Amino acid sequence: MNSNLNILKGLHPGLVIERELKKRKLRKNSFALKLQEYPQTLTAITKGRRGITTSLALKIEKTLGFDEGFLMMLQVYFDIEVEKKKQIQNKPNLKLIRPVLFWDTKFENIDWIKQKKAVIKRVFERGNEDEKNEIKRYYGEAAVKKIMITNDI
Repeated sequence: MNSNLNILKGLHPGLVIERELKKRKLRKNSFALKLQEYPQTLTAITKGRRGITTSLALKIEKTLGFDEGFLMMLQVYFDIEVEKKKQIQNKPNLKLIRPVLFWDTKFENIDWIKQKKAVIKRVFERGNEDEKNEIKRYYGEAAVKKIMITNDI
């Protein structure tokens, strides 16, 4: 499961539970009752509206055959991602970056942290000097150079 953990980092554990229940053709309500939990609780978790508790994670892991602690690790990584997004104060000045550079995605949906490599690459392939300077300011010259060197642009 460790390799799965790296792939799934940042996802809500409810998504993994939902997928596993569908894969096994188990209904959430009957599964929740089997665990002696309220169906509403399990539904809220699988919809990502609620975090998973340690006791419920242990019950689900045991029942579905997951490694002990797997779901709680997912919850911790998810909580870290949420907190990182809250703490980001420094954003690039979007007035200096033309949305047309990102024609293949919604400009307002760009995750400037997770998609750092793609953003830097795109701006340095197609951007003007103001856009390049803003990206250097935002990510730092060292990070930009490192990505540019590894991509040979």
